[in-house]
Amino acid sequence: MLTCMAVDDEPLALELLEDNIRKLPFLKLEASCCNAIEAMKLLQASPIAIDLIFLDIQMPGLTGLQFIQSLQNKPMIILVTAYEKFALEGFNLDVVDYLVKPVSLDRFVKACNKAWELFQLKKSVVHAVGASTGTGSSQEFMFVNVDYSLLKVNFSDITYIEGLKDYIKIHLKTAPGKPIITRMSMKSLEEQLPVQKFIRIHKSYFISVDQITAIKKSSVFVGAMELPVGESYKEAVTQITGRNA
Repeated sequence: MLTCMAVDDEPLALELLEDNIRKLPFLKLEASCCNAIEAMKLLQASPIAIDLIFLDIQMPGLTGLQFIQSLQNKPMIILVTAYEKFALEGFNLDVVDYLVKPVSLDRFVKACNKAWELFQLKKSVVHAVGASTGTGSSQEFMFVNVDYSLLKVNFSDITYIEGLKDYIKIHLKTAPGKPIITRMSMKSLEEQLPVQKFIRIHKSYFISVDQITAIKKSSVFVGAMELPVGESYKEAVTQITGRNA
């Protein structure tokens, strides 16, 4: 079951959202808010994890899009708005779906089914990864969100990873010049990368140890690509490679 939150500053629209959510057996409404500030406070205070948020865009104080950008651990989002003009920006923020008011029940159900399928897919991936790696063993891959699906990335195929604000670029041996771009923080990424295979050389870069071809005083080479080494990461580079620049 998906735990849900509804956020809309229009009382009638919020009431309709609540009613539609209650009609679907795989949704459970945990909270309703009349603005994004209230929703933010509830997310921080609630002991119950929210899986899916139905979110209006045009609200006083903090818009729905600003609210999404403020979230560190983002639930799935379905935007429900009277304005079509924000669709592209919404999808750039990796929302599950974009509904334009008035929303028919069949269109609402379609969006919710998409969220449910994504939720089930994530659960199955977590289960499969846990079963294949086991406690203390070495994981050989990770899954990242790309175009509303989970894409498998083998660690052995990664040359280096570049952090770009709220996104990362995963550069691959098998697809040079065509990196995978996904919305993820460097901190979240670090928790997934095996420490014996990757090293952080800069606040914006992780590099595959196997792909290091040369080291200079303040940089590391992956083939012809030269990447900077941050001052606080120089000792780690020396320890991993066993070489001083």
